[in-house]
Amino acid sequence: MSFFKKFFTKEKEQELEKGLEKTKSGFFDKLSKAVAGKSTIDVGVLDELESILISSDVGLDTTIKIIARIEGRVAKDKYLNTQELDSIMRDEIVQLLEENNTQDQEDFDTPPGKKPYVMLVVGVNGVGKTTTIGKLAYQFCLKGKKVVIGAGDTFRAAAVNQLKIWSERVGCDFYGKGMNVDPAAVAYETVDFAIKNNCDVAIIDTAGRLHTKINLMNELSKIKRSVSKRMDGAPHDVLLILDATTGQNAIEQAKQFTAVTEVTSLALTKLDGTAKGGVAIGISDQFKVPIKYIGVGEEIEKLQVFNKRAFVESLFKK
Repeated sequence: MSFFKKFFTKEKEQELEKGLEKTKSGFFDKLSKAVAGKSTIDVGVLDELESILISSDVGLDTTIKIIARIEGRVAKDKYLNTQELDSIMRDEIVQLLEENNTQDQEDFDTPPGKKPYVMLVVGVNGVGKTTTIGKLAYQFCLKGKKVVIGAGDTFRAAAVNQLKIWSERVGCDFYGKGMNVDPAAVAYETVDFAIKNNCDVAIIDTAGRLHTKINLMNELSKIKRSVSKRMDGAPHDVLLILDATTGQNAIEQAKQFTAVTEVTSLALTKLDGTAKGGVAIGISDQFKVPIKYIGVGEEIEKLQVFNKRAFVESLFKK
């Protein structure tokens, strides 16, 4: 049994397909028109394919890379018909994701020997950061893990209150000190709480908007130092949340955050609400940061670990 079939259930497969419906329908409508009446992959088909990938928000640089790979295959095999285009693209995109450090995960789990597993969650306001934290806590709790959420965005009362509500909904612990307190102190004390209460996972929110990049860099650096003082090696994951519906803006946000802190993984939200799902491929390629989670619906259970093979198969499934 393949890795894909073993860990990606039929229910998850259908959930992903539904979540990618808008991206897939737009992509294949255009692709079908591009190859209509064509028998081979020629320059015209490749030009059309380039336009389709760019309009799906894959991004110019990544699109050029994919097209070059397909041109290489055409040159090598001398003759490829348009019916083979789907499988060629599948292979090349999966290989691209593999090269960009995106590894398939089995489930919502944490590495052995890291308890509590400390996650620092970053991202601008409005991308679904609070909701993703709640959904993550829910998934970890389903795995039987003891979880604490730390309300480190102390600039917004709504952020603190929403996380408190999420913790009650999920049934996990919550640590917060209200508004206008030092976020680094909240982060430190959340880890301290996790250690003293034998938690498996600590998920710490951070401010979504600061006035300048210098402020953002200083704040995130201070939080990371504070966390590491309480626990060597923490945070174990700096997770950047991006809204897939914003397309190229998500890439710009990734550029800003990776410039000021060491982002170790990505979560893409709202994939079900956009035809721009191709942004997942472009972000992974441009920043060499693995996609770890994807949001494919509003419901609490509609957060999945990212499986590159499942993602690409769903994208190309007719």
